[in-house]
Amino acid sequence: MSAFQFILDENVDPILQEALHRQFPEIVVWIVGAPGAPALSTLDPEILTWCEAHGFSLITNNRTSMPVHLHDHLEAGRHVPGIFILNMKMALQETVDDMALICGATDPGEFQDQINYLPVSS
Repeated sequence: MSAFQFILDENVDPILQEALHRQFPEIVVWIVGAPGAPALSTLDPEILTWCEAHGFSLITNNRTSMPVHLHDHLEAGRHVPGIFILNMKMALQETVDDMALICGATDPGEFQDQINYLPVSS
């Protein structure tokens, strides 16, 4: 697996973190609100800045405002390792499998400054 690091925003069910760690213990997966991560209620633009500074890709279910936040972030000359937006119609194991595919078949740099929507296979 590649050297991906992910952070789940606070609206993503923490069970995803547990499932990813259970199946792939080598994947770094943090969650907003955990020690060392942005605090709960941190605004999305600040989370993107944190992701840039710490090399974490964001996993979120925010389809509405995240594209706007990413646009503003990039317009300010900033970068982000990548954003992955969950599909709420996917089962937990489907999401884990998709994330495993991403980690196993790609390089983290391929997703820089992009939003990618799950599933990646469709």
